[in-house]
Amino acid sequence: MNESLITKDGFARLNDELEQLKSDGRRLVAERLRQAASNEANLAENTEYLHAREEQAQLERRISVLEHRLRSSRVVEPCLGNGRVDLGERVRVRDLSSGRPLEVELVGPLEADLAAGRVSVASPLGQALVGLRDGEVADVDAPRGRLRYEVLAVELPARAA
Repeated sequence: MNESLITKDGFARLNDELEQLKSDGRRLVAERLRQAASNEANLAENTEYLHAREEQAQLERRISVLEHRLRSSRVVEPCLGNGRVDLGERVRVRDLSSGRPLEVELVGPLEADLAAGRVSVASPLGQALVGLRDGEVADVDAPRGRLRYEVLAVELPARAA
C-alpha cells in the first residue's frame, strides 16, 4: 500500500466528507430510489429510477475512494520553529517577475485545492518551496516556463495557530 502524507486538517476534512456521504448522502439517494420506484412499474424504462441508481453508484464510488485514501494516509504535523517550509505550513511568497504576492498552504497530494489556497507538496511549486527559508528563492519549472518566487514568511495556517 502506498502511503500518502496528509495534514491533520486535511484528514479531518476527508473524514467529515466520508461521514456525511455515508449518512446523509446514502439516506437521500435511498429516498430518491424509493420515490422513483413507486412512480412506474417497469423500472427498466423509468429514467428517474435509472438516474437515481447512477447517483447511488457515484456515491458509493466516492465513499470507496475516501475510505481508501484515509486508510493509506499518514498524518504529518508541521515542524514548527525550524524556519524551513514544511508540509502543513502557510507560505507567503513574491513572484520575482511581477512582484505579486502569493500565499499558499502546503498540503499532501490528497487534499490539494488551489481555489482554497492549498498546494500539494508534490506539485512543482510545492516541491520547489519545501525546505526553503525566509529570503530564499524557489525556481519552479511550470508549463509556461520557469517561475521564481522569493519566500517572505513561513507560518502556521490561521486555524492551527
